[in-house]
Amino acid sequence: MIRFSTLDVEMPPIEPMRIKEWIGQVAENHGKRVGELYYYFCSDELLLEINRERLGHDFYTDIVTFPLTDCETILSSEFCISIDRIKENAMTFGRSYESELHRVIIHGVLHLIGFDDHTEQDSKVMREKEEEVLRLLFI
Repeated sequence: MIRFSTLDVEMPPIEPMRIKEWIGQVAENHGKRVGELYYYFCSDELLLEINRERLGHDFYTDIVTFPLTDCETILSSEFCISIDRIKENAMTFGRSYESELHRVIIHGVLHLIGFDDHTEQDSKVMREKEEEVLRLLFI
């Protein structure tokens, strides 16, 4: 089950059924299954507050991922995504808003699958994987 909700912003322009199928395909391609994934779209300020309270991080970010289980084969998580950050990152990196939105949506799933971005090398691998799976969506 995959659900999309908003907290303090309007729902971004997504095609829920298409996105759900895409996420399921990405999970399956990595030997995983989708359990329960909850996406919450919000503002920069709300995500900063969540980041401070839940993770002790005092900085803006585009997504925070809260795994619901430690099961390695079934992906279950809550994701909080800043629409403000997506808009800014799209402009900064010369991407469309929709492309950046989809990149962030799948970024959290890739974390659950086992990809990381704590080191420069990990970030490079994560970006390559994001681009690879984004192509699946836009075929």
